[in-house]
Amino acid sequence: MTALVPAATQLLLIDPQNDFCDIPGAALPVPGANADLQRVADLLARHGQRFDAIHVTLDSHRPIDIAHPAWWQDASGQMPTPFTLITVEDVTRGRWQTRDPARQQSSLDYVRELARRGHYQLLVWPEHCLIGSWGHNVHAALFAALNQWSREQVRPVHYQIKGLNAGTEHYSAIEAEVPDPADPHTLPDQNWIARLRSADTIVIAGEALSHCVAGTVRDLASQLGDAHVHKLLLLTDCCSAVSGFEEAGSAFIQELVARGMRTAQSDRLFA
Repeated sequence: MTALVPAATQLLLIDPQNDFCDIPGAALPVPGANADLQRVADLLARHGQRFDAIHVTLDSHRPIDIAHPAWWQDASGQMPTPFTLITVEDVTRGRWQTRDPARQQSSLDYVRELARRGHYQLLVWPEHCLIGSWGHNVHAALFAALNQWSREQVRPVHYQIKGLNAGTEHYSAIEAEVPDPADPHTLPDQNWIARLRSADTIVIAGEALSHCVAGTVRDLASQLGDAHVHKLLLLTDCCSAVSGFEEAGSAFIQELVARGMRTAQSDRLFA
């Protein structure tokens, strides 16, 4: 049987981190993520030599973040519970205000811009992927497989950090939800995008399908341009949606397949 991918194949792993795995101690477990990432590790063990480059994005946060509880408080000084939705009206009417008064106006501007763009509303997540924590680390079996690939191929794995700007969400590894022109970390890294564009096929896996995978792949497709979207190949058995957002994950796949993205199961990739 003809392989699904040609030479010049790159692997893009989106946020394959402990805090997103459905394992004990995870801050934001995605059902199915542990098995997803084990399948990626198994794929690398079987066919690692078929990948010319590997890119791993790392969601990277601090406790003080616009999408974490410690950024906000209500009129009584209570921080929001995780999964609280904060709207423009909530901020303008004082239901939620920033604990640091100096951030009030910029945070109001942020939720207004989110509403204008029509993507996500601001959702307060549990603190997750805190820099230096266990939750920030790559899934253990996958991390071992990545390091083994690096030793065998004598090439470094490329790690792409996202989320360092506390004033904007950063689902996509390509661009923040509301980019800050003064902060290059929130803008597309054109050198990295050029490396991805050089591939014949970009195999994609990671977490979560409904959020960071969807955001990254949508933005990557836009950066590559319509003539290159066919290079994208999503491993559908190696990514899962946040619980309650399954429809968003399915809609993303349908949208990108219509634009030219391919899909495959990991055990058929090089069959």
